[in-house]
Amino acid sequence: MSLQPERNRISANDLRVRKGGVPIVALTSYHAHTAAIIDPLVDFILVGDSLGMVMHGFETTIPVTLDMMILQGQAVMRGSRRALVVVDMPFGSYEEGREQAFRNAARIMKETGCGAIKVEGGARMAETIRFLVERGIPVMGHVGLTPQSVNTIGGFRVQGRDEEGAAAIKADALAVAAAGAFAVVVEAVVEPLAREITRSVAIPTIGIGASSDCDGQILVLEDMLGLSPRVPKFVKRFGSLAGAIEASVAAYAEEVRGRTFPAAENTYRPAGPVAAAQPRARIKGGRRG
Repeated sequence: MSLQPERNRISANDLRVRKGGVPIVALTSYHAHTAAIIDPLVDFILVGDSLGMVMHGFETTIPVTLDMMILQGQAVMRGSRRALVVVDMPFGSYEEGREQAFRNAARIMKETGCGAIKVEGGARMAETIRFLVERGIPVMGHVGLTPQSVNTIGGFRVQGRDEEGAAAIKADALAVAAAGAFAVVVEAVVEPLAREITRSVAIPTIGIGASSDCDGQILVLEDMLGLSPRVPKFVKRFGSLAGAIEASVAAYAEEVRGRTFPAAENTYRPAGPVAAAQPRARIKGGRRG
């Protein structure tokens, strides 16, 4: 009889059953080190295609490739132990059809080890979502402002302000839930609509620029830490790391130029009679300059 390994990570189904319960906490991450920091504190980590804008300086998420998502997904998986890791399907990797979507989603899951993928779009993606879920791939949906559609929706604008738009977004959320998604991100929609969607669908809603009545919340890590120069209205900056980094680098530059760094405690002494009385320096973490 084979032994089943103990599962320590939160699963997609674990989040699905959180509907209406304790709010779900989520953040983005693209690196092993930031994933390790946030892993004990969040329920899921999204390896978002926002990495195109945050890491690479693109104006939109459109240029992001499947290989980029896989590389950063691998990094986040190495840095995390507990949280569910969800990887975005980038633009062009799933819209052509359900078979294309399955091939690329399966590649992401096999090469990263993540627990779920995320696709943008509502009713138009329902058939694809159902196809993936039936074949063992947990899917998180994404409705409202869908950044991959920025060129057709006229920019990064709040969605659902008029009755027609609100009805379409609600229908999208219902279609995603009916297709088998385990949760749905609701982005940049007016608060009453987000609240109504949350009450209408049977799966958790994850708000970003939506209502506090959503079943959970997600933000881009760099935005909420104060590392992004410009952020949307819906972002609250819980930290101001940009200033701290600038001050640290300024102090480093001053000491280098003044030849006060590296000091004696930051240098290695040669072996020999003179150095024998000195404690031997160790290279912490195996790192060399």
